[in-house]
Amino acid sequence: MMFRLDVPTTRGTVLNGVLFRPKEKKTADTVMIAITGIHGNFYSNPFYYNIGDTLNGGGIDFIYAQTNNAFEEIKTINVKTGKQEIIGSWNERFSYTDEDIEAYLDFAEKEGYKHVILAGHSLGANKVVYYLSRCHDARVEHFFLLSPANLDYMMSGVAESEKQIIKEQVECGDGDKMLPFPFMGWVECIANTAYDWQFSGLLNNVHTAKNGDFSQAEKITHTGALLVGTYDNFTDGDPSEFLRNLNDHMPTAAQNKLIFIDKTGHTYQMKHQEVADRILTQLLEWRTA
Repeated sequence: MMFRLDVPTTRGTVLNGVLFRPKEKKTADTVMIAITGIHGNFYSNPFYYNIGDTLNGGGIDFIYAQTNNAFEEIKTINVKTGKQEIIGSWNERFSYTDEDIEAYLDFAEKEGYKHVILAGHSLGANKVVYYLSRCHDARVEHFFLLSPANLDYMMSGVAESEKQIIKEQVECGDGDKMLPFPFMGWVECIANTAYDWQFSGLLNNVHTAKNGDFSQAEKITHTGALLVGTYDNFTDGDPSEFLRNLNDHMPTAAQNKLIFIDKTGHTYQMKHQEVADRILTQLLEWRTA
């Protein structure tokens, strides 16, 4: 069954997630928390249903963990101010990553899970890399990176004139105003959000080049698994090599598991169940180790 979660952050913003849990069981001993990417909601990423149902069949709970950008706009109530606020991809700030992830980890801790797997898909995977590079959180047993996003490739179409507009708007104090153009051609957002994408480097932590900036990955002390579809067009090159390159920069590379889903893309078209099955197999392997 699916249960809605309203998870408050320390800044008061409430994130809306979904807990997959079998009706007959109150709490499993293991949960996988999956941080969503930009516009990575149930409608665009229906594979979350397969993962949730499949993990439940294996006795594992699953949390579809929306952050600020799962939709363009999300209406919510701030628990500190009591006022309605609208969050979404239009006003996300990458600096919220730590407290957003911690909000879900706090929930899992209160529920009493013994084993917590912190996962993320697309930009959500980049967020997990960022978080674990800064917070060596003992509550997290393993990570599971699902198709990390190559931000350089995603932003390759942003014109120099557009970059200049973003900079100028932020520098003159209009960072909270909407840009006069869709960032990357498809994200209607404020200048501050575009600035985070284009210039902050906070989540630009996965690269095609072997000499890219992997300083965040190099600080991760957790072990885990990395998964990608072999047709993933968000990697700007060979998806399998892209994943190996990321893993090679991790101190735990030798212990990590690499999983390649043949002939599918960034959202695992036609391979949703295979992805779910492979995830369950890996989680059961860890649980019995």
